[in-house]
Amino acid sequence: MTVSQQVFLRDSMRRLNLTRDVFAARIGVKRRALDTWLLPEGSQEFRTMPEVVSRFVTEIVQNEGLLQKYAQSAQSGPLRDRIAYHGKHQLLSVDQFTRESVEDLFRIADQMQPIARRQKVSRVLEGAVLGNLFFEASTRTRVSFGAAFCRLGGSVCDTTGFTFSSMAKGESIYDTSRVMSGYVDAMVIRHPEKGSVAEFAQATNIPVVNGGDGPGEHPSQALLDLYTILTEFSRLGKLLDGAHIALVGDLKYGRTVHSLIKLLALYRGLKFTLIAPRGLEMPDYLLEETGKQGHTIVQSSSLEEGLVGADVIYATRVQKERFAAEEIEGYTPDFQVNKAIVDKCCGPDVIVMHPLPRDSREGAHDLSVDLNHDTRLAIFRQTDNGIPVRMAIFAVLLGVEGLVQHSLRDVTWSPPSHIGPDDSILHDMD
Repeated sequence: MTVSQQVFLRDSMRRLNLTRDVFAARIGVKRRALDTWLLPEGSQEFRTMPEVVSRFVTEIVQNEGLLQKYAQSAQSGPLRDRIAYHGKHQLLSVDQFTRESVEDLFRIADQMQPIARRQKVSRVLEGAVLGNLFFEASTRTRVSFGAAFCRLGGSVCDTTGFTFSSMAKGESIYDTSRVMSGYVDAMVIRHPEKGSVAEFAQATNIPVVNGGDGPGEHPSQALLDLYTILTEFSRLGKLLDGAHIALVGDLKYGRTVHSLIKLLALYRGLKFTLIAPRGLEMPDYLLEETGKQGHTIVQSSSLEEGLVGADVIYATRVQKERFAAEEIEGYTPDFQVNKAIVDKCCGPDVIVMHPLPRDSREGAHDLSVDLNHDTRLAIFRQTDNGIPVRMAIFAVLLGVEGLVQHSLRDVTWSPPSHIGPDDSILHDMD
């Protein structure tokens, strides 16, 4: 680089007509990291930016097509309109997102962190009511959505399972959705049949969020997973572009990986290693879509070979409740991600994730509990991130994201300094 790093970055932001916040989001880094790169080289806090960032920014500013694409800032319209589903402010699939819009959402999630961490309070959704309609068993997703809505000042009405709904009496999806729309201001729906949430959405004009539709998609889980990866990478000084992602387990019925691989494919030059028991491989249509976007895909039945060099390990449990003709009851020991194999195949900066719940019973061979006190295990930071991401989703769909910053006030109780007993070492990670 013939000019200083500071001049290079400032000139790039000027040519792209982007603020620091938007520029950082466009290149996939935290604002704090960008600030250290923009300091004078003699400054004590100055940091040299990774070479991949320099190449990425250079490619943007020298390519007219990319220049026009990345020069589009938030002035291109409200985020809720840019991610609308057939003109409605609903979230049914990750297909609604571009890389730019997903990073805009994450910037809003960052603003929600003080609320999620019990440091601030906001009431921007005061008076609004969420209908949490879960026709399939759930604990974390249902409570996470409810907590996110409440932390913005709203209230929640819950229903769980077919037994406790009028659908057990033969009521149609259309009727249920239309009736509930008269009671609540937004709905989160989980249903065991693929495509069913879209039917709910067709019958109403209020915001609907897909909380999981059978083996289909789980967009909010994929969003919080991607947010977690970007946050962890920022802490480690790494970029998602060019990363190696290993997806392990039931890739056929695991709806979380179906949505996640679509979101990850929005980035550049990734390597996906897909490790699954025979008969539970990733569906072909997802392989084709991902391959068309220029990513490398490797399918493997060997955990030890597939994990070598991975930046992220994303393990999933066997979705036995969705099996058709499959007879597998659980993973063999060969598919269990545990401390020994992570130590053997991966570096100290690998991130180990799981959408939960994990089956900790003997013989299940799901993600091992022997990683519980390993800082590489990010599953609880991952679930914690569900609150700010889902708060951001609600704020965007209900059009209040611009009011949050001005509505903040201090909490009146004494929140914990960190949530879990093992979290203190990473409490200030971002």
